[in-house]
Amino acid sequence: MNTEGKDARNSSASLRKALALLTVVAEEPGNGDGLALVELTRLSGLNKSTLLRLAAPLLEENLLERDHETGKFRLGHGCLRLGQSYLDRVDLRSVANGELRSLMRATESTCHLVVLSGHDVVYLDKVEDEATVRMASRVGATMPAYCTAVGKAMLAFSPEEVVGPILAAELHPLTEKTITDPSLLRADFETIRRRGYSIDDRENEPEVRCVAAPIFGHDDHVVAALSVSSLSSRMTAKRVREVGPMAAETSLRISAKLGSRRASAKLAKLA
Repeated sequence: MNTEGKDARNSSASLRKALALLTVVAEEPGNGDGLALVELTRLSGLNKSTLLRLAAPLLEENLLERDHETGKFRLGHGCLRLGQSYLDRVDLRSVANGELRSLMRATESTCHLVVLSGHDVVYLDKVEDEATVRMASRVGATMPAYCTAVGKAMLAFSPEEVVGPILAAELHPLTEKTITDPSLLRADFETIRRRGYSIDDRENEPEVRCVAAPIFGHDDHVVAALSVSSLSSRMTAKRVREVGPMAAETSLRISAKLGSRRASAKLAKLA
């Protein structure tokens, strides 16, 4: 028997379980106090001895921490260090923040900065007017790309090797408005390219409308998207038509700051 191969498979399986354990703790349904061992075994599907074995190196590296009094597990400061290290390398966030804040004030709605990661989008930044309705989204969260305005904005300008696998996968409806037909999504992408912004008409959340626009890097390839989100009662069809061009122009300004020549050229025409 090839013991080397067997050890590698066992290590890989243990790593996946440990990462899944971190995810369970990260998505704790409570108020941040952590999860008791009995809760963690139930939510992770791991038995007590396996869970404690997997948790040991995570505790050593401060990816998990355990309260000495309650025994509850929660994320450790090592996760913050890793997350901050990642964000520090994403210059996009600092470039875009001022423009996002200006857009938030102009629209009186929550604005997001998002990147594509596999089949999902990842929220890098969020700015909101605390005087208005607050959105449940949070930095670091992921959502499917096909049913979000930001995801569709990026997919509309992405190459087929990125778009194809996403549309070939099973597209689950998150609301009754979710578009799950690949041909309809491709038609939507054509409209987005022509119009310059995308619309999530309650496709991801039943009471929320979003408008998004793509952001391009120095090589003129799409690198991110920004969105403006609000309750559908506030973001009416008329308001969408007003906000869309505002989002598109903001994305052009961010793209130009990142070195996009196509964005600079379009901004020159708008001036």
